[in-house]
Amino acid sequence: MSQPSKASTGVLALAALGVVYGDIGTSPLYAFKEAFAGAHGLAPTEPNVLATLSAMLWAMMLIISVKYVWVMLRFDNEGEGGVLALAALANRSVEDASRWKKLIATAGIFAAALFYGDALITPAISVLSAVEGLSVAAPALEQLIIPVTVGVLVGLFFIQRHGTGSMGKLFGPVTLLWFAALAVLGAISIAQNPVVLNAINPLYAINFAVEHPAGMFLLLSAVFLALTGGEALYADMGHFGAKPVRLAWFGLVCPALLINYFGQGALVLRSADAIQNPFYLMSPEWFTLPLVALATAATVIASQATISGAYSMTLQAMRMGYLPRLFIQHTSDSERGQIYIPAVNWMMLAGVIILVFEFRSSGALAAAYGIAVSGTMIITTLLTFFVALTLPGRIRTFLLPALLVFALLELMFFGSNLSKLFHGGWMPLLFGLFLFLLLSTWKKGSSLIAKQRRKLDIPMAIFTSSTHSEIPRVEGTAIYLTADPNFVPSALFHNLKHFKVLHEQTLFLHVITADVPHIAAADRMEVQRIAPGMYNVALHYGFRQEVDIPHALKGLATRGVKLEAMNTTYFIARSNVADGPGGMPAWRSALFGWMTRQSEGAASFFNLPANQVVELGTKVML
Repeated sequence: MSQPSKASTGVLALAALGVVYGDIGTSPLYAFKEAFAGAHGLAPTEPNVLATLSAMLWAMMLIISVKYVWVMLRFDNEGEGGVLALAALANRSVEDASRWKKLIATAGIFAAALFYGDALITPAISVLSAVEGLSVAAPALEQLIIPVTVGVLVGLFFIQRHGTGSMGKLFGPVTLLWFAALAVLGAISIAQNPVVLNAINPLYAINFAVEHPAGMFLLLSAVFLALTGGEALYADMGHFGAKPVRLAWFGLVCPALLINYFGQGALVLRSADAIQNPFYLMSPEWFTLPLVALATAATVIASQATISGAYSMTLQAMRMGYLPRLFIQHTSDSERGQIYIPAVNWMMLAGVIILVFEFRSSGALAAAYGIAVSGTMIITTLLTFFVALTLPGRIRTFLLPALLVFALLELMFFGSNLSKLFHGGWMPLLFGLFLFLLLSTWKKGSSLIAKQRRKLDIPMAIFTSSTHSEIPRVEGTAIYLTADPNFVPSALFHNLKHFKVLHEQTLFLHVITADVPHIAAADRMEVQRIAPGMYNVALHYGFRQEVDIPHALKGLATRGVKLEAMNTTYFIARSNVADGPGGMPAWRSALFGWMTRQSEGAASFFNLPANQVVELGTKVML
């Protein structure tokens, strides 16, 4: 692969600002002040301020700069990142060890479930913290904070179905302006009180931890708010590549964030009362309202990146068999990655609005933030450990101790965030557990159905060797979608039972989703002739690719199989789940049945022509 030019790398780095760094880039709105807020908040004294800034600085260096920017960006799955891609990579690394495979799969599912908890809180806390600047600009406007926040969020979710391609062109420049504002405001404040730069010395954080271990343990939950969004670095690397993401971080994002945090600390050292909202109080009075507008735009961009990430995660989960088929709308004719999933969109909107009305301030929401993200970070480190075991000895020698250090730090962050469990932290954890139940139930139910069908269905070899030769043939081509090409599809049995004929040409079509993001078009299709007029066809897709069966089948001509599109009928079996001794408790079977009913039909999911599809129902006992 040719290396991108300097110009293209710069353009990608600019584009990455909004998508990759939107979440972590809006953390200055609330992260620093949370160290001094709430029941366990520190007094805004000089030692406490310097210790907090020192802890934030070195946490960002170790977790974001070292772990994610330098280490994790090297662990791509065919160029793609994210916890599900990493889980697939780790799954391949353990080869035939089924016990470890099960652990890896469970960890990947749980991390994906926790991601959705984070995806709910990010839009709520980001937009709410930005709009709270209204009370600083004009205290009389405080009563408008909740209505304006809800209005912005509702508008954001309602425009999703129209696509964000045109708006997305503004993301990079607006976020560039945002980071520039962060740096300028911070630098002006630091210049007025440069003593705050002493916090660069890690001894301030270390001494505080030695003298006040309980205080440092609680402080870590506030420090961690400066790290939220770190997973996006890894999850979104496939959109931009590692080099532009690194360039954006070290060239702009990291310096701007640290300068702003230190600027807030300098302000609090000058005036302890400023801890109420150091971000906005750092601004000149004339610039406060424009800053509220800029902050709101930045948080909308951060929220958009999170929403898009939720769509992408849902698509990957569907491809990998953890969720039923959901309706997907492609919002761009040129960018296949721009998708809209109505079910996810409206569920997220409902959840975000409930959070805003329930917590009513960014400070209260900060208590709910952190558990899900720190849990995901720990799982990412665990999965990377499995992959690292397969690396050459010299690299492994350096990497494994580093992963151990990351794991210990993240466990401390997770433990600290657990202190907020009864102050709202239970919410994302409970939501993550519920989603884990859904994801694992669908995977297990699907496996049980496949197992049951293998017991009942006739092996394909027996059918092709004897039975089919006595059945009359009719003109045309029949394509039967099947999950297992070794057995005769139940749809074919129904067809024979009712019509007692076979088509002149019969294809048994099996769609295989690989544990890599993309499969090249040249490797898409496998064709095997199993009897006169009968073929097994396997279509291979990566877990981030859209399945388009009619388009893929155009390649049959090169394999010696003639297919007339207008004379082809697709046969699909749809399962209706009923209670029975199938291996799952009754309540879980009922949940799987409900998920089955929410599933989109295979015809639209696989882009089949609606007027050429015959769907036949089958009853399955679970």
